[in-house]
Amino acid sequence: MAPEVPLRDSLLLRLLIASFAISLVSIAATAWLTARSTTIAIKQERGQILADDATIQNTLEGFAAVQPNWDEAGRTVRDLARRTGRGIVITTRAREVITASDRSAADRLPLTASAVIDPLNLSPPSEQGAGPPEQVSRIDPRAVGPYLLPAAERKKLRELARQEVACLNGTQGLRTYIVEEPSGRPAIRDLHAGAVTPQACATKELYAPTPTEAKALTELTALVRTCAVRNRIRVEEPLTIDPQFRLGEAGFEQGASALDDCVEEGRREQLAPHVAPAALLFVTSPSQTATPVFDLSRAGTLRVLGTTGLILTVTTAITAVVAIRLIRPLRTLTDAARDPSGRHLRMPLTTKDEISYLAAALNELSERRERTDQQRRVMVSDIAHELRTPLSNIRGWLDAAQDGLADPDSSLVASLQEEAGLLQHIIDDLQVLASADAGSLRLNPRELSLRELAEQSLDAHRTAAQTGRVALTGSFTDDLTIEGDPVRLRQVLGNLLSNAIRHTPPNGSVTVSAHRVEGGVELHVADTGGGIRPEDLPRIFDRFWRAEQSRSRNGGGSGLGLSIVRHLVRAHGGEVYAVSSPGTETVFTVRLPT
Repeated sequence: MAPEVPLRDSLLLRLLIASFAISLVSIAATAWLTARSTTIAIKQERGQILADDATIQNTLEGFAAVQPNWDEAGRTVRDLARRTGRGIVITTRAREVITASDRSAADRLPLTASAVIDPLNLSPPSEQGAGPPEQVSRIDPRAVGPYLLPAAERKKLRELARQEVACLNGTQGLRTYIVEEPSGRPAIRDLHAGAVTPQACATKELYAPTPTEAKALTELTALVRTCAVRNRIRVEEPLTIDPQFRLGEAGFEQGASALDDCVEEGRREQLAPHVAPAALLFVTSPSQTATPVFDLSRAGTLRVLGTTGLILTVTTAITAVVAIRLIRPLRTLTDAARDPSGRHLRMPLTTKDEISYLAAALNELSERRERTDQQRRVMVSDIAHELRTPLSNIRGWLDAAQDGLADPDSSLVASLQEEAGLLQHIIDDLQVLASADAGSLRLNPRELSLRELAEQSLDAHRTAAQTGRVALTGSFTDDLTIEGDPVRLRQVLGNLLSNAIRHTPPNGSVTVSAHRVEGGVELHVADTGGGIRPEDLPRIFDRFWRAEQSRSRNGGGSGLGLSIVRHLVRAHGGEVYAVSSPGTETVFTVRLPT
């Protein structure tokens, strides 16, 4: 028996060390993070300038709105850091650094991000007052993507805008001016808030979509329709969207808010390839400032040390209890596996964890081993039984001839030759089964006609059928071409036919038929013999099994034919099974793939 596991290699000691180390690191990290967070929070309360944070966030949102990625953001981040005196870091959602104002800022990221930079999902504006809610887009207006106008379209629209401004300022007495939107489309503004542009000066071409906008709006309309279908919003045609992303006057049943949400969703999907992906913004203290030191009083230090000691004690105790409960069943399994008796022991199942699953698996392995040993003993006994009979006959006749009790004439030689042939047949069958078990059974497949092969087998067994006064017939369709080994398939048919003829009484019949089915070909061998009892059907393909409990050879055969049939059929990728009505008929079916 192997010696006990030394303490230095014990799973219990390893668990205790790991638990102690994890607890110590966790407590130290928690203390440091708490001190660091407290220091930053105090500093923010005393002197952080929120305007700088807003400027940084707005600038970076504008960058993300016009750039498809963050590759060129480094210069912008460093310029903002220089202007505001803050450390700026941009990371992915997984906190992987994209760019940073300096290395120290990237090395000391806060626990929480200052903001999320997402031009397609801006933070909602703070609610001030109690006015009615309005539909406000959360998409950055600087994100224009496919709506960015080329120079020619900008020039044409700006000329139209100048004409309208001249009309408004000259004939209407208004004071208007032109501003250019992020897409390049000009817009007219009035110096007096709330002024309405008179329709007399409105230019239809100015507000109509340009070719670039029309193409993008067509794509957006399709996305809005898809959203409406997905949300079961019925839309009446025509559905129009102007360059300001306002819906036309066409009616729809669920109100403007439902479809406006689809417009917002469609714009996000349309602009996604043209803007930088969402990122986390970390704004830290100036990189030139030394890291604050978290100082504790004597009482605070003792309190931290006491709490740390208590946590370490509790963690160690819990780990010890868990480890002992884990090791106890493992030792039980080890003792059961080391049992010197060599019996197939059953492992105790005391828990419902992984160790219990291991014990159950070992029990199943032990049962399979026990069944295998039993099958091996039975098979050795069966082989000895099968070989003893022909060998005893051969030796008996030879002894009789040697003692002068039998005349070594041609009949004796023929009898001995028959027994030797039977012995050779058994050995050949065993060799086929051994090759099948070892996975070395070789096939030589080729294209062949199952009908021709079956007819050849019928002709070969017709003499045996006539001797036993058994009618042997066949029924086949024309198209029975398959891929297979003709020698092995002829052996399958030969075993089935021999078995059927042997178990069919005089004046009975054996019928062989074959036809094509979906995915393959089915071959049936039916006889009008005594049939097989239902309780015996599951065992007919076992080796050396016979229906006669005495295992006599009066019925002929070695008990290996059907087992060989099953192995050869499976080697061809097929299946074989039997259906029997006791006293009426038995039908063996072989299904082979094409």
